[in-house]
Amino acid sequence: MAVGGGGGGGGGGNEFQPHPVKEQLPGIDFCVSSSPAWPEAILLGFQHYLVMIGTVVIISTIIVPLMGGGNMEKAEVINTFLFVAGINTLLQSLFGTRLPVVMGASYAFIIPIISISLSRRFNMYVDPHQRFRQTMRAVQGALILSSLLQMVIGFFGFWRILARFLSPLSAVPLVTLTGLGLFVHGFPQLANCIEVGLPELIILIILSQYIPSMIKSDKIMLGRFAVLLSVVIVWVYAVILTVAGAYNNRPLKTQISCRTDRSGLISASSWIRVPYPFQWGRPTFNAGDVFSMMGAAFVAIVESTGTFIAASRYGSATHIPPSVISRGVGWLGIGTLLDGIFGTGSGSTASVENAGLLGLTRIGSRRVIQISAAFMLFFSVLGKFGAILASIPLPIVAALYCVLFAYVGFALFMGLSVPQYFNEYLLISSRGPVHTRATWFNNIMQVIFSSPATVAIIVAFLLDTTLSRGHSSTRRDSGRHWWEKFRYFNQDTRSEEFYALPYNLNRFFPSF
Repeated sequence: MAVGGGGGGGGGGNEFQPHPVKEQLPGIDFCVSSSPAWPEAILLGFQHYLVMIGTVVIISTIIVPLMGGGNMEKAEVINTFLFVAGINTLLQSLFGTRLPVVMGASYAFIIPIISISLSRRFNMYVDPHQRFRQTMRAVQGALILSSLLQMVIGFFGFWRILARFLSPLSAVPLVTLTGLGLFVHGFPQLANCIEVGLPELIILIILSQYIPSMIKSDKIMLGRFAVLLSVVIVWVYAVILTVAGAYNNRPLKTQISCRTDRSGLISASSWIRVPYPFQWGRPTFNAGDVFSMMGAAFVAIVESTGTFIAASRYGSATHIPPSVISRGVGWLGIGTLLDGIFGTGSGSTASVENAGLLGLTRIGSRRVIQISAAFMLFFSVLGKFGAILASIPLPIVAALYCVLFAYVGFALFMGLSVPQYFNEYLLISSRGPVHTRATWFNNIMQVIFSSPATVAIIVAFLLDTTLSRGHSSTRRDSGRHWWEKFRYFNQDTRSEEFYALPYNLNRFFPSF
């Protein structure tokens, strides 16, 4: 049977068109050009700031020690990136795509930055502080020149030409994997402190999904501030565990991941410090560094394009025109140029996790994102206050990623992320993360949670059967009504035609 298309025309009954194509996503409380009241907008802006700072801290924690820096340098790099991210977010929202996107740190730049940091040409510097400065100058030079690639591709319209050939069919894997492709940063990092990360994940799901479905009057408020509330609850819980001495005799890795007093950022941060251009010295340039950084810059273009499309959808805007995508890529290049000038240590991209937050809160307001940029600028200058928020245990941040990176499907994300952790653990430790005295039980857990399909169906089945099952809209969205008439074998006459056993064996193996 041929099924008619949705939206623009075509036949087909409503039974086969539960989701006709809509140019603007319905169910959004505030679109790109509208805004909630100022008090609520300020809280929402702070929540976006809280979400984006995690990636900045994670990337800085990876690259700064390799460059030779300590806690003081890490605190300065974090504050510098927050300062530049605030500027880039404002520029993108005012002159770029004008979408509600946060311009944050990009994981794509980690590989070339690590390559630069481990280069033998810096082995001559014995003083780690001097080595850090020399390495940072090399990173700055590579970022400055690689930004030209983004600006040329964007402002000269090359990306516009490519984007015109994008169809919904080709855009789906781009948008989907922009979020799902980051699954290695979800559950594996959450599990570094399971007693902190897992409660954050559970509480966030309860506050954002289950309680609003039970208490309809509070649905909007809880859905909008679930991230902020859950982080505060679990952060206080982590502080109590730290003060009570729960980690005093634990391994160093566990203490770093779980304790709230081990980041070293608060003591290393200045009370007031304004980042300024070329604060680490004059940039240096190396052809190999530049070419490798250009590869990362191109990846940032692709990933940002996926985030732009997702943000336009969650902002209830019409589909983003190719010329606007190309304009946004050009301003992404200006952002990378500013990263190199100020010395952030990494390049920028449109933040996937903040796009996911747009979908979770159903608020795609441009003004909210601009308020979050103001928080970035404010806390980057007042270093001590920003360091307090940057000291949130990273497993809490990873728990947020499990929900926010998964804006196209939580079960899909967990189906990739959880097995990644179990397989990594087995590879490194030669045993699974579940190690009781019963070997058979350990093996069962390892086999089950190493299977992406098994983990995905467990999560999907649990949510599907417990979350708002009685709501007609949820039943329609799940597609359950499509299969209703096939639930029992004899409800549809065609079941006999396709699935009956030969030689009248159905009488021995009856189907119900």
